[in-house]
Amino acid sequence: MTRPLVMGVLNVTPDSFSDGGLWLDPDAAVAHARELADSGADIIDVGGESTRPGAGRVALEDELHRTLPVIEALARAGLTVSVDTMRAEVARRAVAAGAAYINDVSGGLADPDMASVAAEAAGSGCDVIVMHWRGHSADMQQRAVYGDVTADVIAELSDRVGAFTAAGVPAERIILDPGLGFAKSFEHNWRLIATLPTLMALGHRVIVGTSRKGFLGAVGRPEGHPRPPRERDVATAVTSAYLSDFGVWGVRVHDVPSTVDALDVAQALRAAREASAATPARRAED
Repeated sequence: MTRPLVMGVLNVTPDSFSDGGLWLDPDAAVAHARELADSGADIIDVGGESTRPGAGRVALEDELHRTLPVIEALARAGLTVSVDTMRAEVARRAVAAGAAYINDVSGGLADPDMASVAAEAAGSGCDVIVMHWRGHSADMQQRAVYGDVTADVIAELSDRVGAFTAAGVPAERIILDPGLGFAKSFEHNWRLIATLPTLMALGHRVIVGTSRKGFLGAVGRPEGHPRPPRERDVATAVTSAYLSDFGVWGVRVHDVPSTVDALDVAQALRAAREASAATPARRAED
C-alpha cells in the first residue's frame, strides 16, 4: 500500500482559523507553497475564502484576486495545484490558470453551476473533491443533527455524486471528503473517522482533513482548555497515519513535515507486519 497523497493547505485569506493573514501577500503565498512542496506535499490547495465556523462570505472579485495570481505562479513552477472554492466561476478560472483539482467544500450545493464546471474541467483531466456539507459557516453547527452520522453522510454524499455524474463528471473523477468539522460535533468527527471504510466502500477515492480542527484540540485536555490550533499538528499527524491504514487517497494538512513523517512510519510498520505475517507461510513451504 502506498502512502496517501498529502495536500498542503495554502490559505490566502486574512481570517482562516489557524493561519489567517500569514500568506495573504502573493509572494509570501508562493514561497510558502514551495516550502510545503519541498517538505513533501503532493498537492497545494489554494483557498481565498475562510470556511472556519462563523466566517462570512467574501466577494467574488476578492476571492479571484487572492487566488488566481498564486495558482498561476504555482502552476508555472510545475506544482500540482487544487483550488479550494465554493464558486463555479472561481473554479472555472482556476482550472484555466492551471489548477488540477477543484476542491468544493459545499459539494456543489453552494453554487448550482459547480457540477457543470467540474464536468467541463474533467475533460481536460481535472478531478473534483466533493465534501459533505449542510450549510455556510455562519450557521453550519446548528445543522449538526443526525440519526446515524455515518449513514446520513454517506446518503447525502451519494446524492451529490449523483448530481455531479448527471452533469457529466465521470465517476472516476470524483473524490469524496466526509467534511470533518463541517456541521459535525466532536463526537460526529470521531465516529466518521472510525467508520471511514463504510464511506470508502462506495468505490470513490477519499480524502480527509483533520488538520488543526477543534476536536483534536479538545482530546485529552480539560474542558474549556483546548490546545491552540497551531499546537495540534502532532495530533493531526497521528490521525493522518491512522487513516492511512484504511487506504485513504489523501490527507489535507497545514503542517506537512510532521504528517509526512507519520505517514512514512505508518507505511514502514505496515511493511513489517506484512513481512512478519508472510514468514511462517514461507517456512511451511520449505
